Amino acid sequence: MACAINMLGDVHGGAGEQCVTLYNAIAARMDGGANSQAQLAHAVRAEIKALVDAGTRYIPGFGHRFHPRDPRAPRLLALVEAAAAAGAVSGRFAAIGRAVEAELAAQKRRPVPMNIDGATGVIFAELGFPPPLCRGLFVLSRSVGALAHAFEEMQSGVRNKGPIPRHLIWTYTGTPARTLARP
Repeated sequence: MACAINMLGDVHGGAGEQCVTLYNAIAARMDGGANSQAQLAHAVRAEIKALVDAGTRYIPGFGHRFHPRDPRAPRLLALVEAAAAAGAVSGRFAAIGRAVEAELAAQKRRPVPMNIDGATGVIFAELGFPPPLCRGLFVLSRSVGALAHAFEEMQSGVRNKGPIPRHLIWTYTGTPARTLARP
């Protein structure tokens, strides 16, 4: 468990925090205004530009290395929209997240869909969590998966080799073992 948690950082585990920071910055640009679609689009473009100008290569919460569309994000957004319809949350950050997704698609000329970090960022922002708490929330949810994996490995009766499938475990092919002369 400790190893799994200690491996989390800005690249894996920090995107939700970074995403909520982005959503809050967009919301702050809109505060006091009419909150029109045009104003939302302008705020989104300005914040994306600020990130890119600061050297950010990837917009946190959008795109995925393995999934053309992260299958978890649409379901989570649907739950947020249902909660907004019921009056439990505002729906403001869901609209912001969708606007970021639309702007990235327009800029890149291809879809750059929201991923799990973008969707959980919407949820965290809708619930009013400050960005620094979002990393801890990620750790809590990831810990459940790490615990389940560790328990499953313990039950197998073989040595735990981590989350890599056994057929993908590497084999050393370098210089064979040899005796070295002592000076």
